[in-house]
Amino acid sequence: MSIDATTLVRHEWEDGARRLEAERGDRRRYERLLAQVEVVIEELRKQIGQTYSLAELSTAYRDAERWARAAVEDRAPSPGWHRDLALAVAAAFHAYQRGATDCQA
Repeated sequence: MSIDATTLVRHEWEDGARRLEAERGDRRRYERLLAQVEVVIEELRKQIGQTYSLAELSTAYRDAERWARAAVEDRAPSPGWHRDLALAVAAAFHAYQRGATDCQA
């Protein structure tokens, strides 16, 4: 059985969301991560708009770290933010996928 690229990245997004929630115990860190996630979501709105499919979102994910790095560095930097960027990006995409026209999860 072959798994397509969209399914694979959705697993990455789910893992990012799970890792984000695991940080709830450290309120300060969790709030910093949430700020980063919100910046990435704002950029997603600019990048792909309000109407999109999971495939389009998956395609946007390929280049997300580049534009997310610039956005987070500009609007939500915190100590060690660059180490958390992949987590913030995955969690943001996980949240944003719910608005996809073909999302069933």
